[in-house]
Amino acid sequence: MSEDAARPVVDDDAADLDWCHDAVRGVSRTFALTVDVLDEPMSSYVCLGYLVCRVADTVEDAEHVPPAEQAALLETYDAVLDPEDPTTAAEFRRTVDEWLPPESERSDDWAVVAQTERVVATFDALPADVRAAVVPPARELVSGMAEFVRRYADEGGLRIDDRAELDEYCYYAAGTVGNLVTNLLTRGNLSEERVETLYDTAEEFGLLLQLVNVAKDVHDDFTEENNVYLPATWLADEGVPQDEVIASQNRTAVGRVVDRTASYAQTFLDDAQTYLEHVPIVDGNTLEAWAVPFLLAVGTLRELSTTPERAVDGRGVKVSREEVFAVVAAASERDRDSLPALREAIAAEPLHGAGLSAD
Repeated sequence: MSEDAARPVVDDDAADLDWCHDAVRGVSRTFALTVDVLDEPMSSYVCLGYLVCRVADTVEDAEHVPPAEQAALLETYDAVLDPEDPTTAAEFRRTVDEWLPPESERSDDWAVVAQTERVVATFDALPADVRAAVVPPARELVSGMAEFVRRYADEGGLRIDDRAELDEYCYYAAGTVGNLVTNLLTRGNLSEERVETLYDTAEEFGLLLQLVNVAKDVHDDFTEENNVYLPATWLADEGVPQDEVIASQNRTAVGRVVDRTASYAQTFLDDAQTYLEHVPIVDGNTLEAWAVPFLLAVGTLRELSTTPERAVDGRGVKVSREEVFAVVAAASERDRDSLPALREAIAAEPLHGAGLSAD
C-alpha cells in the first residue's frame, strides 16, 4: 500500500474545491485557461466535470498498467459514477492503489487519481442538476475508453485502424466532453433552435481539439503511452508500419500523415465557430473560455502545416507563450463578431505579429 492510500478526509469544502482548481492547472495548461476565465459557479462546474473525466483519461493512458487491469479499473470507476451503483470512490482508490507511482515520483495526473475520493466528494456536493448534466457524458467517456483498451489488449497500446475508428476514439475522448459542457450550458431557458444548434456542433468542437492533439503529439503518444492514433490505413498509404511511426527514416512520410490529420481537423473549424457564436453567457459562462482553446487550436494547426515533422521527431509543436497571452487577451476583449477575423489572422501568423493583439 502506498504511503498516502489512507488519506484522511478533509472536512473543508472550500479547501477541497481550491485543491481541485489547482489540480486542473497541473494537468492541463489549455483547460486551466478555460477554467480561469470562467466566472463562478460555471468555473467550478467545469473544473469538477473535467477532473472527473481526467481520472479515467490517466488510467487509459497508463502504459505501466496491463490492458486487462486498465479496463477493469475503468469499469470500476464507471460504477463509481453510476448513481444507481453502490460502488464508492474509496473502493476505486483501493483498487488503483497498486498502480500508483510512489508519491515522490507522481505526476500531476496521478496525483489527481490518488485523490479520486476528494474529487468525487467535491463533485457530489454540486447541485443535482449539475451532476445530472455531467454524469451521462462522463460515463460514456469512461466506457468508451474501456472498450478501446479491451479492443487493443493484445497490442499493448492503442493502434487506430482507419478514419472511422479515429472518429470513434475522438468522440469518446472529447466529443463526450463537448456534450458535457453543452449539458451544463443549456440548463436555462434557451430557444429550441439555439439548443439544437449547440448540440449539432458540440461534438465537432470536441473532435477538433482532439484531432489537433492527435496530430501534434505523435512522438509523445508513442514513447510515453505506446499509443498510435494516426490511422494505420493513412500510414500504410505512406509505406509506414504503425510500430515504426517515430523511426528517423520515416519522419518525412509520417509528417505527411500528420499534415493529413491536421487537414482533417480543419474540417471541424466551421462547426466549432458556430458553437462559439451560439454559446450562452449563463451561470458565469464566458465566451472567451471557449474561444481561447478554439483559437489556440487554429494556431497549432498553423504550426503543424509549417513543420509537421516536429510532431514526430520529439521537438514538439505548439504556439508560443507570447501568443497564448495574446490570444487570451484578444478573446477577453472582443465579441462574437470578431471571431472570424481573429481566426483568419491566427491562421496566417502568430497573433502577436498580426496587429490584432490587445495592446
